[in-house]
Amino acid sequence: MYKIPLFDLNYDKREESAIIETLRSKWISTGPKTQEFESKFAKAINAKFALGLANCTTSLHLALLAVNIKEGDEVICPSLTFVATVNAIKYVDAIPVFADIVSYDDLTIDPLDIERKITGKTKAIIVMHYGGFACDMDKILSIAGKYDLKVIEDASHGPLAEYNGQKLGTFGHVSCFSFFSNKNIGTGEGGMLVTNDESIYQHVKLLRSHGMTTLSYERSKGHSVEYDVVELGYNYRMDDIRATLGIVQLEKLGKDLQKRVEIRNNYIELLRDVENIILPFQNFRSFSSNYIMPVILRQSDSNNRKRVREKLAEYGIQTSVHYPAVHRFSIYTENSVTLPVTEYVSDNLISLPIYSTLTSENIILIIKKLKSCL
Repeated sequence: MYKIPLFDLNYDKREESAIIETLRSKWISTGPKTQEFESKFAKAINAKFALGLANCTTSLHLALLAVNIKEGDEVICPSLTFVATVNAIKYVDAIPVFADIVSYDDLTIDPLDIERKITGKTKAIIVMHYGGFACDMDKILSIAGKYDLKVIEDASHGPLAEYNGQKLGTFGHVSCFSFFSNKNIGTGEGGMLVTNDESIYQHVKLLRSHGMTTLSYERSKGHSVEYDVVELGYNYRMDDIRATLGIVQLEKLGKDLQKRVEIRNNYIELLRDVENIILPFQNFRSFSSNYIMPVILRQSDSNNRKRVREKLAEYGIQTSVHYPAVHRFSIYTENSVTLPVTEYVSDNLISLPIYSTLTSENIILIIKKLKSCL
């Protein structure tokens, strides 16, 4: 066990009590709690529609289907992301086209490289708001409008985060959120698809549940006694147990994110003068969910990064890497692309511990040991 873990789940008796209440209701599949979570989540980010799903990967899959991405279409995406962002493109037999990130200071997808990668086959852009720090949505939406492209936001890292005062997940045609256990809202598994387009909402509502016109919960309440299957769909539903956890986690989220802001500011103040590292997003001004705390080693390589992480582990400090570059994975090497900024970051980034109960003493110890490793 690590003395200081990378992440600590923000659970207490509120989740326990809520789960017991749901179990005693004897409705645990998709039902009233899922509907409540969807409604509250949409309201929290000022969106019109939200649909609870099994996870964010299914959300990304349905998002691509909803905007009519087909076999042979090209979708521009980042490589510095979790592989699910890109895998979903292959689920619909489309072609991922990797774009580089802006810089060592801004780890989000580069609008200039997006435009360079556009061809006659390009149909969509997937952006990923890295760590809860927004992409340059003004430039990206301008490019999308110029070339008539759909925009999908992978907002897995960014519930309640903002870009120029507007919540992430409300810029594109459709957006996707993750509730994996180590996310800002953690339900074990789970995801949410958000859109302001009612036609997309209605389409995805069908697709997430076998293409059926009504759900079991609706029929159990007498709203319908029959159903039709009008489209080939999937079993991608969220259940009421996870939705129950999501409701409680959403209630806690504002306070949790404010604490993360304080923790990140503490890190930055203490790391600002360390010459051997770069602090991405140091001058970021919009509100961030601060899902992770990345630092990048200067004049380094993957072997040096490995050595530093191993030494920190010996001191009882858990770290991670967000992320191995997707275009280097065996399944994607056929795409044959060079992304110099992404590749350096992928080899030299270390994610330090960040969670709402991380103490100032913990942070001082982490930085002390990090400096000794450097």
